[in-house]
Amino acid sequence: MALSNRQGFLLIAAACAGAMGFALYAQYQLGLEPCPLCIFQRIGVIAAGVIALLAALLNPGRGGAKVWGGLTLLAALAGISVSLRQLWLQQLPADQVPACGPGLEFLMESSPLMEVISKVLKGSGECATVDWTFLGMAMPFWVAVFFAGVIAFAGWLMVRKPA
Repeated sequence: MALSNRQGFLLIAAACAGAMGFALYAQYQLGLEPCPLCIFQRIGVIAAGVIALLAALLNPGRGGAKVWGGLTLLAALAGISVSLRQLWLQQLPADQVPACGPGLEFLMESSPLMEVISKVLKGSGECATVDWTFLGMAMPFWVAVFFAGVIAFAGWLMVRKPA
């Protein structure tokens, strides 16, 4: 049985829901508080998942799969870029890590949105902390691997000839 566009986009949406489920498990069961860059990565996962879910609900044809796949791919590209930024911060020597800044909630209340995005993407000390690893790699690495998978699968949905 070949995979339809609807099934392909539904797989991406389900994977994103699973990734968010793990993020919430890590936060509420493992006690890992997300830093601002982690929250931005979650936004990327949610955006890719919502776009893919909408695509699955609309069941696009070949042309629509290119559009929806492209939108999903863009959301995942934004997410992977945040993951890679956090990985870069985590590998900096301790004396080069930016100082910890105010929390995201405070920034959202006190600054315009574009300023908040700029400050968060510059990173801060709490974003450079490695609190959790799996197979020797930190959480942003695994999130980047997840996004790479979403990018590859969405790209495949865009170029394939559905059955």
